[in-house]
Amino acid sequence: MDAGHSIDRPMLGGRRILIVEDEALLALLAQDELLEAGAQIVGPAASVGEALRLIEMTAMDGGLSAAVLDVKLVGEEVDTVAGRLAALGVPFVFATGYSNDDVMAEHTAAPVLHKPFDPQKLVATLQALTSVPG
Repeated sequence: MDAGHSIDRPMLGGRRILIVEDEALLALLAQDELLEAGAQIVGPAASVGEALRLIEMTAMDGGLSAAVLDVKLVGEEVDTVAGRLAALGVPFVFATGYSNDDVMAEHTAAPVLHKPFDPQKLVATLQALTSVPG
């Protein structure tokens, strides 16, 4: 593996990112890309209940920087997860194979990446969400 990264590659330098994805391969791909970009991974969570537990656990331990949310987890929508993150002020991005969903309509400020997406696009999106305005 090349030790150097492209100078313009977005980096996530220690940001804590929650991955909520029920497809193991997609969760692994996202995790690998985010780790390579310097993120600390929380999860992945494959269910709404697991995601909510991880959010509460990390809220007591410094919180999350951002999250990646699959819209449907084994048929269950992530609306409660998105709502909890929003209440805590944690930005998130939806990753979905669906074109129209009520959960996304409730959180129009959240970016949407349509599967399959370029993993580097995920990194760039999360970097933009977690950047401190200067």
